[in-house]
Amino acid sequence: MFVNGQAMSGGELNDALASAQFLGPVRTAPEYRFFSFYNTFPGLASVSRGGWSVPGEIYEISYTELREKLLPREPAELELSVIRLEDGRGALSMVCREIPSDHDDVYEITAAGGWRDHLASLATGRP
Repeated sequence: MFVNGQAMSGGELNDALASAQFLGPVRTAPEYRFFSFYNTFPGLASVSRGGWSVPGEIYEISYTELREKLLPREPAELELSVIRLEDGRGALSMVCREIPSDHDDVYEITAAGGWRDHLASLATGRP
């Protein structure tokens, strides 16, 4: 399972992966746009061009843990899908149900260095 937001190490949803095996940091293939929803959670959206390689972490998780611990805590704006990692492997991941249209509370953060960099920029007031 690829995670790129609050389920990463140190995030508030990471406890849902407590029984999962952490396999390390990884990036997606450069086929995605990256969005912030309410500055609370991020979302990946697959695109045919203009994509970016989004940083995250990968875990080996059982389907039972996925179904019972992680998925119930995921926001309604996201759904489970299969994404491509930068080395060509596939991985389960939460993705946007649809590409969001920019408005005050949902906006693209593709240029940021990932979710952690985005949150750090909010804390320091950097754009």
